[in-house]
Amino acid sequence: MPKNSKLKSILIIGSGPIVIGQACEFDYSGSQALRSLREDGIETILINSNPATIMTDPSMADHIYLLPLTTKSLVKILKEHPQIDAVLPTMGGQTALNLCIEADEKGIWNDFDVEIIGVDIDAINITEDREKFRELMLKIGIPMAPQATATSYLKGKEIAQEYGFPLVIRASFTLGGAGASIVYNEESYDELLTRGLEISPIHEVMIDKALIGWKEYELELLRDANDNVVIICSIENMDPMGIHTGDSITVAPAMTLSDKTYQKMRDMAIHMMRSIGDFAGGCNVQFAVSPDEKEDIIAIEINPRVSRSSALASKATGYPIAKIAAKLAIGYHLDELQNQITKSTSALFEPTLDYVIVKIPRWNFDKFEGSDRTLGIQMKSVGEVMGIGRSFQEALHKATQSLEIKRNGLGADGKENKNYEQIIEKLTYASWDRVFIIYDAIAMGIPLSRIHEITKIDMWFLRQYEELHLLQKEISTYTIDTIQKDLLLEAKQKGYGDRQIAHMLGCLESQVYNKREEFGVNRVYKLVDTCAAEFKAKTPYYYSTFESDMETADGKRYADNESIVTDKKKVIVLGSGPNRIGQGIEFDYCCVHGVLAAAECGYETIMINCNPETVSTDFDTAHKLYFEPVFWEHIYDIIKHEKPEGVIVQLGGQTALKLAEKLTKYGIKIIGTSFESLDLAEDRGHFSNLLKENNIPYPEFDIATTADEAAAIADVLDFPILVRPSYVLGGQGMKIVINKEELEKHVVDLLSQMPGNQLLLDHYLEGAIEAEADAICDGEDVYIIGIMEHIEPCGIHSGDSNSMLPPFNLGEFVMQQIKDHTKKIALALNTVGLINIQFAIKDDIVYIIEANPRASRTVPFIAKAYGEPYVNYATKVMLGEKKVKDFNFNPQLTGYAIKQPVFSFNKFHNVNKKLGPEMKSTGESILFIDSLKDDEFYELYSRRKMYLNK
Repeated sequence: MPKNSKLKSILIIGSGPIVIGQACEFDYSGSQALRSLREDGIETILINSNPATIMTDPSMADHIYLLPLTTKSLVKILKEHPQIDAVLPTMGGQTALNLCIEADEKGIWNDFDVEIIGVDIDAINITEDREKFRELMLKIGIPMAPQATATSYLKGKEIAQEYGFPLVIRASFTLGGAGASIVYNEESYDELLTRGLEISPIHEVMIDKALIGWKEYELELLRDANDNVVIICSIENMDPMGIHTGDSITVAPAMTLSDKTYQKMRDMAIHMMRSIGDFAGGCNVQFAVSPDEKEDIIAIEINPRVSRSSALASKATGYPIAKIAAKLAIGYHLDELQNQITKSTSALFEPTLDYVIVKIPRWNFDKFEGSDRTLGIQMKSVGEVMGIGRSFQEALHKATQSLEIKRNGLGADGKENKNYEQIIEKLTYASWDRVFIIYDAIAMGIPLSRIHEITKIDMWFLRQYEELHLLQKEISTYTIDTIQKDLLLEAKQKGYGDRQIAHMLGCLESQVYNKREEFGVNRVYKLVDTCAAEFKAKTPYYYSTFESDMETADGKRYADNESIVTDKKKVIVLGSGPNRIGQGIEFDYCCVHGVLAAAECGYETIMINCNPETVSTDFDTAHKLYFEPVFWEHIYDIIKHEKPEGVIVQLGGQTALKLAEKLTKYGIKIIGTSFESLDLAEDRGHFSNLLKENNIPYPEFDIATTADEAAAIADVLDFPILVRPSYVLGGQGMKIVINKEELEKHVVDLLSQMPGNQLLLDHYLEGAIEAEADAICDGEDVYIIGIMEHIEPCGIHSGDSNSMLPPFNLGEFVMQQIKDHTKKIALALNTVGLINIQFAIKDDIVYIIEANPRASRTVPFIAKAYGEPYVNYATKVMLGEKKVKDFNFNPQLTGYAIKQPVFSFNKFHNVNKKLGPEMKSTGESILFIDSLKDDEFYELYSRRKMYLNK
């Protein structure tokens, strides 16, 4: 049956600000769904309060409402658009589902005659209400762990008495495992039970007998209205039960599951999906499997919506789950739709993988002082990376190289942990760095059987690790002159970076690179094609690997490279890697716009990124996607292969910017602002000289490399002093100190974490107002796209401040200084593209805090507030296609827009929630107000100093 012709206008609910447990994977799913519906000529109306995402870009939907996700907002939209026929709530995570249920309970959908598509409300209620879900599973013969529901403290105590410990407490209707915990003894049970009951919106918890050590699997399914079902992907958690899937290292396809058990699991998943309701769309099912020969299967949960894993499964297989799920929601059947990658096979076709993918989460514990860093069933990660390789080992190495935590991969980088007690503790209480600790444990000689006994990680994975360690030991017996081609090829095939091999051989990275060239050990690129090369794929989505040469009948030797280079002029855009605090989805927004603008200018666009949650890594955003680590060796090989006109680094945040020096050194053109200018802005000494030459005020400062130097500087500068390391992201390590003891402690602490780093000591302008400006510069003219005033005082990181556009409290004299300074600095830095400048205003004098000649966190917010595509314009300026004066700037905003930070402190108990110069927010929302008399502005302004933490 083709699409339902009655559906002409559809409302999509987004997921709102990014929080731990619900990140940009839903922005990716929602963006795909919007594009999918528009292909069918359906009018799309979107509600989402997040200004940083591509999903809320004017190009994505016919009508976009940047409003709070409340039923009040829904009623406003439905009144303005009486033509809305249906709502699709499955693309916005738990937030959208909860809002949809609330609107249903209030009768809003009935009042406006709006149909719910893509899911069935009864299905949501069955899957979220753990008691109902358990009853249904037992009725249809699906085994579950012993469990019971408690809606009171007393009932919870009775259940614990009956089951005994360890137990799992899960709060109903929550996100990312909020309020969930494993309890090993009675002492901690009372507190954790109370917390679970408080966090659940319906004050209900499910208490399960803990399946400690069981293996965990997920299946991603799609079903159409005809009851056709396809399993898109099987995912195995390397970590056993007891760690939230969002915090687990996961592998696709499943590695350690027998075919017989996999088939049984498939049948169970399909049976579960069909039994929870009559709906067409995506579904995620989680199972536990006993770690013995019996491989007993127990169902954990089912989510009748696209999930966090759907984005991962889409990128892993090349099968766009959300895009197809949106088509199924409007009535199509799977056999009527095309496979988006081959363009010649049906969507009713299960993907086959001839490669392995590994996902590793990315944490930010350093931002949550005093947080418990061990992992459990409540999710704590803020982002993730994915590595694609021909083997588990290669994919694992690529994923570890993508994390950007100053590691070059597993082992062989001089950063190994050699403390036996610490290693055992980190294995016993699952630590965020266990992916490295397992390798260190093996290197130390701890037997695999002991590691397995402690961690319950399957022996297959541990043997893979052991093989890597044995290879490292073997290579370490050679030098760069004696190593053989076969051994070097094996190391590369197993994912070791040139830097790691250089570490093993005691030579330079460049020598390993030259040796590879000499031996002909070069990267080749393979297609992610959904069908293991059984059918020809049309979509250029690539990963790299190493192959042994093949020999043809006439004696020619070659390795098969599936990435065909065209003779078109090309540009590479470097992505921003994993999401983290300080560098989030706003840079993905910038990268997508950069790619689209370069395509408009006639360039073949090439995207390099390793984040599976984002739109930039969608296979049809750029002309070519390389799903590779944003890591020098990988980037350099792609550049050599593609020979672009140049590389855009200023859209991918600090990740891409950090590679600018290397690109310049290797003679690769940086498109836009040069490395010299980028470096000048980061080098506080040189930058201050530039300000001095231009008569621009800045806070007094000096540079220290030791605690003694810092103490001497403090005598001159006077307290309070802002201490910060050079070249950091999101205010990492920044602190305001008020005496010599605090200064010494912080300086010693910073230098132990970042040896050799220069520390900047600024006199902190107490009581100053903070403001910032973003501008586009072409080297001759400067256009200021927005000036924002922070509601909070100077000293709270700009990413954690409520920013108001336009300013509400700055006089004409101050505004003129901001405009003059912005223009002078942009030109003095030879900026070509975007620049962000931050100011402190005291006694009507505007001081410069810092300048960043790149896309900033605030650019998407300004673009949404004013309704102008500023990144598109800036990219065209960078490419030299346009000058600033060629654009007809026409910003539209009545009243004010406020960028509001959103925090995830509720994931970490006993954490210091005070704010300061180091950024802690995980996301943001946008709020429009008509005037300063608005109650919400008044409330924000009245508590502006509440959290300031020196």
